[in-house]
Amino acid sequence: MATYITLLNWTEQGVRAYKDTTKRSQDFAAALSKLGARLVDIYWTVGPYDLVCIVEAPDDETATAASLQLSGAGNVRTTTLRAFGGEEMGRILAKAAG
Repeated sequence: MATYITLLNWTEQGVRAYKDTTKRSQDFAAALSKLGARLVDIYWTVGPYDLVCIVEAPDDETATAASLQLSGAGNVRTTTLRAFGGEEMGRILAKAAG
């Protein structure tokens, strides 16, 4: 499965309902599971982002669908990054070397 790092910021709606944030994270994990993806971990952070999620999904389409579902609830806005582990990066470097 591919790894994605999702950076999240609360919307005004999300901030107003901050007390539900851990419940919403559980709901997100369940929604990911239904899509065939997995919430590896979630962190509540200080700084430019309110949360950081690590997600595994079978493909970009699934990861994008998950982000759309999450953002569509209105509590967060997302920025998703495709992440490559050491093994994957080794294959990429081998291809780049020709």
